[in-house]
Amino acid sequence: MKMSRKTISGVNAGSMADIAFLLLIFFLVTTTFTEDEGIRGTMPSPCPEGVDCSSDVAQKNIFSIQLNRNNELMANNETISVDKLRESVKAFIDNNGDQSCEYCNGVKKVDMSDNPQKAIISIQTDREASYDHYIGVQNELVGAYYELREELSKTKFNKTVEELTEEELTILKESYPFRISEADLNQ
Repeated sequence: MKMSRKTISGVNAGSMADIAFLLLIFFLVTTTFTEDEGIRGTMPSPCPEGVDCSSDVAQKNIFSIQLNRNNELMANNETISVDKLRESVKAFIDNNGDQSCEYCNGVKKVDMSDNPQKAIISIQTDREASYDHYIGVQNELVGAYYELREELSKTKFNKTVEELTEEELTILKESYPFRISEADLNQ
């Protein structure tokens, strides 16, 4: 049979849409997405009805950190580098000013925190401060708490934090609770 010159040869693309759709479904089903954790934080529990939750906090129990728009860091009204922040925070939290903490190793200064349960870290960040510097401050604060917990774990349980049971981890968290307050300078 003779082919006509008017017929156009080509590839049958009728099933191409079906194949593309099947490939799309395959990749959607088999792909895993990682979740960003972000900065962990917990909101305080609501005040129970009939209880006065507005208590005054002694100024000596507040470690004030300020990060300004120029990314300059001040801790308790003294300019400080991010590298030295962790040791300053650890000394403040572990101070044991009222000598009620049996596991604390602080220097017992009367003008610093009474004990880890009363120590509060207050962060004030300017809106124009860089996100990298803010995260650096957060890392140092979390690092300070984890180092204090690790030291207590070694002395109290003779284990690393990774080897502890849930009950022992709860004891560490209660011994050195995260008490971090954030406020905005541009309110």
